[in-house]
Amino acid sequence: MRSEPIDPEGLTFTGVSPRLVWARMLVWLPSALLTVAGCAVPLVLTLTGVWVWMPAVVAWSIPVVALVVVLWRLALIPRQVRALGYAERDEDLLIRSGLFFRRLVVVPYGRMQYVDVKAGPVERALGMAGIKLHTASAATDAAIPGLPTGEAARLREALSARGEARLAGL
Repeated sequence: MRSEPIDPEGLTFTGVSPRLVWARMLVWLPSALLTVAGCAVPLVLTLTGVWVWMPAVVAWSIPVVALVVVLWRLALIPRQVRALGYAERDEDLLIRSGLFFRRLVVVPYGRMQYVDVKAGPVERALGMAGIKLHTASAATDAAIPGLPTGEAARLREALSARGEARLAGL
């Protein structure tokens, strides 16, 4: 995976499953298409003469703007998924996310309380699961979505073992 300026030197991040792109599109696209269809209603009402007060330019621009927003979002989803990654180090786990606003979360193994693995119906159908790390800090948002099921199970076991080993010294 390509290194970013926010990444520590010499560290390779592991990416999430590319199937996460399809999962996000499957979840997001139906509501987006309904929104575009809803935005086309003023155009249909104007063209049929029901709404004579709305200028045709406005009636055409509403669904066009909605369609542009949907296409923009569809173009962003693959890049957002490629921006997700994690790296296991000796003392902590690093989680990278964000396309425009990059974010790097460092979770020391000794601070982990428990590791949550979850998979919704779309994720299960695509053979994926997500991991959420719970720490003593409620503000920590350490999650890795879209991992292959086997990798999620391996990571859960590895993180739990490392967390217990670091916690035992306290």
